[in-house]
Amino acid sequence: EYMGKSLKKEKSSKEMENNQSEVPKDANEGCPGVDSSEAGRGANCAGCPNQNICASGKAKEQQDSGIQEVFENLKDIKHKILVLSGKGGVGKSTVSSQLAFTLAKKGFNVGLLDVDICGPSIPKMLGLVGHEVHQSNEGWSPVYLEDNLAVMSIGFLLPSQDEAIVWRGPRKNGLIKQFLTDVTWGELDYLIIDTPPGTSDEHISIVSYLKPDQTKDGAIIVTTPQEVSLQDVRKELSFCKKTNTKILGVIENMSGFVCPHCTQTSEIFKATTGGAEKMCQDYQIPLLGKIPLDPNIMLSCEQGVSIAEKYPDSLPAKGYSSIVESLNQNFKSVSYTHLTLPTIYSVQISVVAVSLKKK
Repeated sequence: EYMGKSLKKEKSSKEMENNQSEVPKDANEGCPGVDSSEAGRGANCAGCPNQNICASGKAKEQQDSGIQEVFENLKDIKHKILVLSGKGGVGKSTVSSQLAFTLAKKGFNVGLLDVDICGPSIPKMLGLVGHEVHQSNEGWSPVYLEDNLAVMSIGFLLPSQDEAIVWRGPRKNGLIKQFLTDVTWGELDYLIIDTPPGTSDEHISIVSYLKPDQTKDGAIIVTTPQEVSLQDVRKELSFCKKTNTKILGVIENMSGFVCPHCTQTSEIFKATTGGAEKMCQDYQIPLLGKIPLDPNIMLSCEQGVSIAEKYPDSLPAKGYSSIVESLNQNFKSVSYTHLTLPTIYSVQISVVAVSLKKK
């Protein structure tokens, strides 16, 4: 048992499909989800306040309506990239911000969306703390760092940067939906989406609404070299498999430290099991690059600047440039390797959208 719930090893394909379906926030335990043929009719639906609306198909219509809203709002965005990792502290926000900087420097129109609701770091890392989002009849206007770099984060909506967000899943999911439907991104080459660690509400919500296109969208997985990070990152690979999210590749962050004085390399986070390189070989996915530990990365993030601009000859700057080139080549060739994973059993997930208005 796990948290009082029995996890059975034998699951039918129908059960696995239902586990990826949206579940109303006040649904009974064991809800099959609004997408399921059992919605409103299954044994677990008895006595549920949503039973009638699910049985009539209206709950499914509402879900499809939300997905269509997202599609319409983001239809002018060529590529949507999720930055994921099962582990916290591996540098997802650093990678997201520096990738956005690097893409913008190369002339692409870039959006950066921060869906780390409880720990928004993007405003700080782009030097935008204190900026506000403006609302019009068309929706929310993102904050522009440059003409070709737009940013949205809950950090822009808080009365104080020290304000804690104490929200349950449905409110988080509602805000994420609002970011996807109400922000006027316009025409973009890339939308980079910075996510929190794990495989929970925010991740399920974003992939449910985005429905990533296998030929145009995907996920970048960030890890550090040591096994304690890789063991959680493998769970993220499983998440991508289950949600049919294309893995564009893996970035190994904090990959060695090159002394600025003697140029000697030290493995501060030792790759005891082969690091990201071995994991990518095992799962047959691309290793996009390795970014070393460098004090200049920390300084760049603290000051909200691009490391490629401030320290163009540094190894991290060259690394990010190489990664961006690899991404562009991947999208041009539209040739990806499908991820093969061992069977991993899922638990029920729920995604519920609620309407939020900024007060």
